Amino acid sequence: MGDINIKQKKFADYYIETGNATVSYLRAGYEAEGNAAEVNASRLLRNAKVMEYIKERNEQLDVQFIADITETKRFWTEIMRDENADMKDRLKASEYIAKTNGAFVEKKELQGSFNNKIEFGFVDPTVSDD
Repeated sequence: MGDINIKQKKFADYYIETGNATVSYLRAGYEAEGNAAEVNASRLLRNAKVMEYIKERNEQLDVQFIADITETKRFWTEIMRDENADMKDRLKASEYIAKTNGAFVEKKELQGSFNNKIEFGFVDPTVSDD
């Protein structure tokens, strides 16, 4: 991750946790009076290296904490195969697996003609039709 100092890392980590730049700025150990914390926190959020650090940390957190489709399918498979689980849960898990594998593709047939011409228009809401 980019070359940022410890306070900037703390700021970024607190920002990821809280979503509040001003609070994160102060919690990271920066000192400010008046609205300087808000202004400087905003500046830090525009710093390319801090932004890159936040982006990379969020990607790491996504991998660590958010189940991907493989993990989800494994979970559903465990439930589906668990003979002690309720039958409705086992059936629902099998349905989810089937859906993610494309077993329930809904097809719709449209009838009519299409002249290959699409028209777009703008309606000004301030002009009445009267």
